[in-house]
Amino acid sequence: MSRALLVIDVQNEYFTGALPITHPAGHLERILEAMDAAIENKVPVVVIQHHMTDPKMPFFQKGTPGWELHPEVAKRPCDLMIEKTLPGSFTGTELDAWLREQNIDTVTIAGYMTHMCCDTTARQAVHRGFTVEFLSDATGTLALSNSAGEVTAEELHRSILCAQQMMLSEVLDVETWKGRL
Repeated sequence: MSRALLVIDVQNEYFTGALPITHPAGHLERILEAMDAAIENKVPVVVIQHHMTDPKMPFFQKGTPGWELHPEVAKRPCDLMIEKTLPGSFTGTELDAWLREQNIDTVTIAGYMTHMCCDTTARQAVHRGFTVEFLSDATGTLALSNSAGEVTAEELHRSILCAQQMMLSEVLDVETWKGRL
């Protein structure tokens, strides 16, 4: 097995902006722990950064403080930096080609938000033939309320993890994942 850690959208918007991540507790610390373990064990790290192309959107506007990577992620080395404009990290990016050039067959998902970019990227990876590990405590989300209904952050996180484990990913925590490296 040859894996890469995908660190998805760990940007200031989720800490000081309009979309504060609330669940699970310790999500950033677990992301950083996974990054450090990957770096130490020579597992390639791919950092992915989202920006909105629609200037009317109130978040992830390129060049704003909310768009910037969290400082703790920004200061760590990575093997590839990707910018994306849609939830899936494979859409319109060089991610697939780069992973194949590196002979990577397994991707590990960490970052934000569990239900959006992490879930979409994991599904895209499966569709492309990659094995997926989804880090339950190094992904995170927030409560949602819209015309479709309301869901707590915990309920949303748990439901995505259950769906991922069903037929897509292996869901595991960072400590278990580190034991595999």
